[in-house]
Parts: sequence; structure tokens; C-alpha cells
Amino acid sequence: MTKLGVLWAAVVLTGCVADRPSESSPATPLGYPAARKASVVDDYNGVKVADPYRWLEDDNSPETRAWIEAENKITFGYLQQLPELPAIRTRLTRLWNYERYGVPFKEGGRYFFTKNDGLQNQSVLYTMTSPEAEPRPLLDPNTLSADGTVALASYAISADGNLMAYALSSAGSDWREWRVRDTRTGQDLPDLVRWSRFSGASWPKDGKGFFYSRFDEPAKENEFKGSLFFQKLYYHRLGTPQSEDELVYHRTDQKEWGFNGSVSDDGRYLIITVTQGTDTRNRVFYKDLQKLGSTVVELLNAFDADYTFIDNDGPIFWFRTDLNAPRGRVVAIDIRKPERANWKEIIPQAAETLRSVNMVNDQFIATYLQDAHSQVKIFARDGALARELELPGLGTVAGFAGRRSDTDTFYSFTSFTAPGTIYRLEMRSGQSTVFRAPKVDFNPRDYETRQVFYSSKDGTRVPMFITHKKALKPNGRNPTLLYGYGGFNISLTPGFSVANVVWMEMGGVYAQPGLRGGGEYGEEWHKAGMKSNKQNVFDDFIAAAEWLVANKYTRPDRLAISGGSNGGLLVGATLNQRPELFGAALPAVGVMDMLRFNKFTAGWAWTSDYGSPENPEEFKALRAYSPLHNIRPGASYPATLITTADHDDRVVPAHSFKYAATLQSAQAANAPILIRIETRAGHGAGKPTGKIIEEAAQRWAFLVRELKIKLPKKCRIPKSE
Repeated sequence: MTKLGVLWAAVVLTGCVADRPSESSPATPLGYPAARKASVVDDYNGVKVADPYRWLEDDNSPETRAWIEAENKITFGYLQQLPELPAIRTRLTRLWNYERYGVPFKEGGRYFFTKNDGLQNQSVLYTMTSPEAEPRPLLDPNTLSADGTVALASYAISADGNLMAYALSSAGSDWREWRVRDTRTGQDLPDLVRWSRFSGASWPKDGKGFFYSRFDEPAKENEFKGSLFFQKLYYHRLGTPQSEDELVYHRTDQKEWGFNGSVSDDGRYLIITVTQGTDTRNRVFYKDLQKLGSTVVELLNAFDADYTFIDNDGPIFWFRTDLNAPRGRVVAIDIRKPERANWKEIIPQAAETLRSVNMVNDQFIATYLQDAHSQVKIFARDGALARELELPGLGTVAGFAGRRSDTDTFYSFTSFTAPGTIYRLEMRSGQSTVFRAPKVDFNPRDYETRQVFYSSKDGTRVPMFITHKKALKPNGRNPTLLYGYGGFNISLTPGFSVANVVWMEMGGVYAQPGLRGGGEYGEEWHKAGMKSNKQNVFDDFIAAAEWLVANKYTRPDRLAISGGSNGGLLVGATLNQRPELFGAALPAVGVMDMLRFNKFTAGWAWTSDYGSPENPEEFKALRAYSPLHNIRPGASYPATLITTADHDDRVVPAHSFKYAATLQSAQAANAPILIRIETRAGHGAGKPTGKIIEEAAQRWAFLVRELKIKLPKKCRIPKSE
């Protein structure tokens, strides 16, 4: 073991996280870069709103580039001098160095899955002829860029297993370029498809081409921040240039509609799922691929619920839907007589929330959420319950891909203290066996997870998971990280994180509530945190913090809050409303400007959840909580580390730029307000392992300092090492 490793072992084994506070942050000003305040004022239905840092929206201007460079110089200078950083980085790197597997699936007699050896920047795609065979690497993204920033974003295998359409993303961008590889030889065909976004690929049975969706090529200056409208569904025939791709479906009268084409397992139908922004409601159309010249049939066009296609038996289509069932159910629709009076309910709504359904072995595998953790039930075709799958504990499952004729499938199980283990499920016997089990350098038996329920401001009962070392005592002094999201019907469920394990090794508590706005309890729970109800999300988060303090887990000066994207908005809004309740904040790639979020890339799509600033009533709600617009000059804010990335073309970095400049200008306390701007990275997907580890190490070192968690001198690493 290196000297660094020995010192870190001392930290872990001797309990070097002390109860007494360390020295406070330096009282001397950090000297934030001068940020010019321009006289920009917008009129929103008669309400004048200043936007002095509008110039920061132009991230390529010399003035903005100079500001970014100056901010990063301060931030990285501050973080690099933190004495605990080297030890934390070393421990993170050691724990991260374990094999991680994706869930395998079978196509054309071959199996496909991803694996990361541990510290590879990107996972490698493998194929094998049977579950017992030696895997063969099929695509290694690590060979595609020197810095590991080219990622495999998506892939689809042809029905015979011989061809793979795969999409690459560069520097974290949502833009994808599709290529085709022969799975037998590992060689690429000359095909190249560009300007695809928010799209998968799907092969017809003949394997002569694939369906995909894309946008028109943007102007160079709008490539990463221009608004995205008029998505189109295409068919690409192998061996032909993209310019000759067949336009399958588009709508010139509906600029907000998006299209995803998926071929049914029997190869007969192209199922076209029609979305409108991020609204959970959707439409479903189809095209008969066996009839020459067939037109697109608008099967479900009411836009009244979510409809997710599961499978079909000829003209009988099965859907998971929340129509008249906010927690979800399964219905069968005969497309020969599609009137609602003829629909047949197969699996009725349950007390739990139905999140996904697959069909394997002619049975439905239904994954539910029971108080935000997974439950799996298997049903016969007629909806009769066959059995419930026994899970290893309180956690999250994913997978179950396969065709109706398959007799086995794979799934993963993970929890806060269990890294993702892959299981093979034999459907006829009902037996699950471990296919791949990772080994991580920590003892999960030293930790415990409990689920509690607390009351929000309006009395709503909200669930929260709390994980920490078993030896931890509720003494009111424990450093605690409260992580949340609360939006877009996304559920926060148990999941393994190396970073969180290291946080808990240092004596930290990790708390994760299932806030309204998510999908933990179905569509009603989601709607309770949307639009004019968005304040409920912040109230739930604040109530979680107050519960942790009241129950002696922590105290405000040792409590940090964290969240990314919509969760970054959550942190920013909550910080404005209750700055005295927290000791530190970590808003990541957040939606901070709620009056202009709809002006960039796909931001307009989020109005289904947030509402529109152009609507007078919805503007009032947005203005009332917008993180950027509710910062109070002269207020005392806790230490804040804002993170964003220069290639984030989902939540453009201007959100964080303007928020950071405003918060720095307003800050009256000595606590630092820092912004960390990653280069050649995006919203998060595809980020190289090395960048993930470094950012996590800096976040934890920041919290060690700002929450006044002291490591005794014998456990610190000299700056020279």
C-alpha cells in the first residue's frame, strides 16, 4: 500500500472524522471576477424584470470566456488547496476500481452487455454466443478519443444479431451520430447518420436499414443552444447517404411533437410514439410494414394519458397506461376495433405504482414501486398473478428485456449499499441465479438503510431513505447530505454510489426523500409538484431537512443539500427560501432562470412541468421561486459550489453562469460562492470516469471544509504529495 493509502486507511479505521469543528472558511474575500451589470430589462405582461447578466448567455464571447477562465481559476485554486482532497481522491479511485456490468439481452442468438473494468473512462460493449461463453469486445469507446469524452450513447441490434446501429456522443452533448457495425467481424460499414437527438434506432426484420429520428442541421452558432423543433422520423437504408433517407413521418403543423419509431417484435408494425415536450401524456400511431404504401394510423390521439407499448399478438396491442389509473394498469387494444368501449383491462391498478412492463415467455413481468423501492410481479397473459419475484432486499431492479418466445431474461438489483448485481431469471422455473456480482473494497454489513416517513408543510406524508454507518449515533452533530429531485415523474429509488460510500466512510449521513413532482406514487404525486404546485416540492425538501435536525441526525451548519438539473433548481430555490437551514449547497447543472429556460435547446419542452413564463398566471408562480430572481442582495448564504459544463446543451451553462454572478454579488457572509465549469463535458451522460472521480473528490473536500468536519492532523496529506 502506498503512503497515501496508509494515511487514508487511518482516516477510515480510526474514525478520523471529529465531532469538533475545524477552522471556518477564510474571512478574506476571494476576489470574485468583476461581472458587468448591463441595463437589460424584460417586460412580462406588464411586470418589469431586470436581467443584468444577459451577456453571460453568449458563452463564446471574449467577455464571457474571460469570466469563465477567471471563475475557474478561483474555484480550482480554492479546491486544490484543501488538505483533505488527495486522500479523498485516492479512496474514491480505489473504490471505483471494480467491474461494473450492464444488463445483458439476447438478439439473434447472441447476447450483448456492457462492462467497465473499473477505471475505464467509458464502458465497453461485449457480445457472446451464450451466457457461459467467453465474452468478446464489440465496441470500445475508450479508443475513440484521447480524453475519454466520446461515449456510446445508444445502440440497437438487428433481428438476426448480425448488425448493430450505434450512436456516439462527444463531450457530453445530446447530439448523436449513428454508425453501423457488423457484429461478426467488428468492422464498420460506411453508413453515417448525423443530427440525431432524443432518439434510439430500430431495425425491421429484413435488416436492410433502421428507423431513427433527427432534427434539421442547425446553424453553427446554434449547435449547442438553439431551440429544437420539428423532429422527424426517418428510415435509413444501408449503403446509401443520409441525404437519401426516407422521411417516414413528420408534422409541419406541430413543431413541438417528437417521434420515436420502434418495430414490433413480430416485425409487422412500426409503433410511433408521439411525445410533446416532457409531458407524460403521449400519442401512439402505427404503420403496417407488411402492406406496401400503408399510411400511418393514428391509434391513440387524444393526448389524455401515458401509453407505453408493451408487445402485440397480431392485431392485439398491449399497453401500460395511466388512463383512469394514476398508478398504472395494463390494457389490450384490438386495432381492428380500437374504440375504447372494446378495450380490455388485463392488469388492474394496484396499491403500488406500476412503472414498467415487459413480456417474456408469454408472461408479463411488471415492475412496481412500493414506497419508492422495487417490487416485481409476474402475470399470465390473461392477467392472472403467477408469482412475485423475491428480491435480495430493499432496492431497485431494472432489465427484463426479451421477446415473447424467450424463456429467460436478465435483471439487475442495487441498493444504497449493494452495487449492481446481474441476475439471470429462468422464467419456467422462476429461479434467479447470479450472472455477474461485482466486488467493491468496502463491507456493506457496516452500513444500514432505513426508510422513514415525515410530514410536509401541508401534512402530506413523504418517504425518505437514510443510510449511514451502523455505529453512527443521532447526536445532532453528524455531517449530512440531503439529495433530492422532485420533478418530471422521475422517481428516486435506492441505488449504489461509490461517492456516497466514501461520504459515509467519513462519518456522513446520506438522506434521499421521494419528493412530490416525482413518480414514486404515480401521476397524482407527479401533478402535486407541477406548475403552480411546484412550491410543494420545495416544502417537501425543507421539511426533510427539518426532520433530520429535529431527530438529531444533524444540525443546520452540518447539513448540505445537493441535486442536479431539476434537482439543481430544487437546491437553488430552497437555498433562497431557507438559507439559515443549511451549511452548504451543491447545485449541479441546474435550471436557474425560470423566466428564460424555454429560450434554449429543448427548454421549451419543460413547460409541461414548469409552466410557461409567457402565460401570465404561470409566470407569477415561476417568478415567485426562480432561483436566479429570488436571490436577496445583502443576505447571508451558506457555502455553495455550483457545477456546470461547457458542452451542456440540455440545461445550457448560462443558467449557472448568471446564478453564480448574482449570488456572488449578493453574498454578505464569508462563506464562499464558487462555480466549477467543466470542459469537454455536458449534462452528465457519458462523462469519463476520471472526470467523475475528480469532481466527486472536490465536492467532498469542499464539504469537509465548509461543514467544519475536521480530520486530525495525523490523517491529513501534506500538500507536497
